[in-house]
Amino acid sequence: MTGLVLAAGASVRLGEAKQLLPYRGRTLLDATLDLARSCAFDQVLVTLGGAADLVRERVDLTGVQVVENAEFSTGCGSSIRAATQAVDPRADGLVLLLGDQPGVRAADVRRVAAATTPLAVCRYADGLGHPFWFARDVLPELRVLHGDKAVWKLLHSGRHPVTEIPVDGPVPIDVDTRADYRRLLAGEAR
Repeated sequence: MTGLVLAAGASVRLGEAKQLLPYRGRTLLDATLDLARSCAFDQVLVTLGGAADLVRERVDLTGVQVVENAEFSTGCGSSIRAATQAVDPRADGLVLLLGDQPGVRAADVRRVAAATTPLAVCRYADGLGHPFWFARDVLPELRVLHGDKAVWKLLHSGRHPVTEIPVDGPVPIDVDTRADYRRLLAGEAR
């Protein structure tokens, strides 16, 4: 099984590289990569684009395969496209995590990854959210994604059965703005 952490964005709304924001004595991306490492994936991929050189200097990438996304400015669909080319051919599928969402719990990642349908998503108290599960059969569709909301369009397309995994609590904070970061630091994340 492959874990994919999306961390290629340019952090336009925040105004600085959110991957490198201080969080629990390290960086925001370090926290998410630690989560991915704790999930016992056979392969962990991380996409880099905006601030890639700084991320390589300051983030612990041990045990992680970096996928460079030169087209990062076109949305996360381009990162997913780039990363699917690096997925181990033996993988049953991949779990998609956001590099700026450190509040996801490893137990919930494992529950999503255990889904028997081609797609799975977490159903939090206040809506759907990451992580997502994509079975191997769906990977060809991930290779043609475009834009920022492409995985959501695939999820809601009706082309594949989807399992919604119930998860306690709200959707973990996804840091896109300074206000999101303040809420995360204030302890509103799980």
